[in-house]
Amino acid sequence: MLLLDGRSLQIADVMAVADGALAVGLAPEARARMQVTRDVVDRAVARAEPVYGINTGFGKLSEVTIAGDQLAALQRNLVRSHAAGVGDPLPEREVRAMMLLRANVLATAYAGARPVVVESLLAMLNAGVWPVVPEQGSVGASGDLAPLAHLALTLIGEGTARYQQHEGPSHELLALAGLSAVTLEAKEGLALINGTQAHTAVASLACAELTRLWHAAHVATAMSLEALLGTPDAFDARIQEARGQSGQMESAAMLRMLLEGSEIRESHRYGDPRVQDAYALRCVPQVHGPALDALRFARGVISRELNAATDNPLVLATGELLSGGNFHGQAVAMASDLLAIICANLAVISERRIDRLVHPDFNQGLPPFLAGSPGLESGQMMAQVTAAALASECKGLAHPASVDSIPTDGNKEDVVPMAMGAATKLRRSVRNLRHVIAIELIAAAEALEYRRPLRSSVAVERAHAIIRQHVARATGDRPPAPDITRLGEAVAAGALDAITEAFVV
Repeated sequence: MLLLDGRSLQIADVMAVADGALAVGLAPEARARMQVTRDVVDRAVARAEPVYGINTGFGKLSEVTIAGDQLAALQRNLVRSHAAGVGDPLPEREVRAMMLLRANVLATAYAGARPVVVESLLAMLNAGVWPVVPEQGSVGASGDLAPLAHLALTLIGEGTARYQQHEGPSHELLALAGLSAVTLEAKEGLALINGTQAHTAVASLACAELTRLWHAAHVATAMSLEALLGTPDAFDARIQEARGQSGQMESAAMLRMLLEGSEIRESHRYGDPRVQDAYALRCVPQVHGPALDALRFARGVISRELNAATDNPLVLATGELLSGGNFHGQAVAMASDLLAIICANLAVISERRIDRLVHPDFNQGLPPFLAGSPGLESGQMMAQVTAAALASECKGLAHPASVDSIPTDGNKEDVVPMAMGAATKLRRSVRNLRHVIAIELIAAAEALEYRRPLRSSVAVERAHAIIRQHVARATGDRPPAPDITRLGEAVAAGALDAITEAFVV
């Protein structure tokens, strides 16, 4: 069981919980800290002095003081009124990640919520009850108010939830799972909806898959280079060291490892009139390397946000309540935009390698479009078109959302980061990249068949064998779509991880 302490959650934990592979509990030390700051809130309620989030209205209405006998209604109304999301529901994995992150934020003890709120949220998570959360409606300003409000609705027994094969009123599904709704007390509604956990959940899962796809892109590159009789000389360590960019050096090192000991390379080492390969082969370290540098930066931002206190006001164990702006989602919004740029660059260079594999003018004697009977068959012709469409869409999705802003809440929230939009377009970019890389792997594996009986390196042959477990060699035309989807899902699930496990990024 993963014990939440509000301080040590990692992206790998988020993935495990999102996939249902790990139960979650509240760490005893976090529970003790939460009780201390909850006592601070209770004392503030007893004093009856106006304190934002406890006995006042919210946002533009923060000047309105609320009577003590209406504080529970205030929190309930806050959750109800802010559940204004629309559009397609977030996938279960993302909702589970969001539930985990919200529980972890409460476990920081800066929100002043009772431990029972976290324990009830984790009970839902462990039981498999999850709220239906519409994807659209958050600008990431006071955090993801609308998505988190839909989450909070289920916790209080309202709204719509899912459990096993059922979808229906939350109170019914909570009862079916043997759980009880929570009655919110002072500040707890605000504690549940004020923060960055919806877009951070989406971004953290997308970042984790993109890390895996960065590795897979190198495997695809190595296979394509071999199939196209390219030279690994451009990956010489001395070339990379002369520039000094760390990601570039690591990318080239991975490619050298993947290509080591290839019979195919030895077969054309001498007598090949080509001096240099096209950029899509020769300049991979110069493209994949900066992607790694940027990926590490963005992953650091997202990792820190997992344990960030993003409520307002923050409740301190000293008895102070500090009003600030930690709920503003600019940090993860910018990180998500950067990750989308990475996706676009990796997709574009992969699509160019795919084109060289199928183009009869550039593919070094391979059959046109890798078709067994060109003309009668079209081979991988349309798969390359699909890759082109996806790569081009990634270019559009790389336009940053985080530079946009539109005032909300009566101009109280006058600078907003559009963080949820940045995260959801990142998710689509990652999915596009997954399919582009799957197409390259399929085409490169098919092309290698035409280089037999020569064998590639040990690493490339291992990768080829794994691909063949999911996609059979073409024996004529067949619809490529199922192959692309199946291999893409396998790569996203880690099918190629063992090939590059020595390289930790």
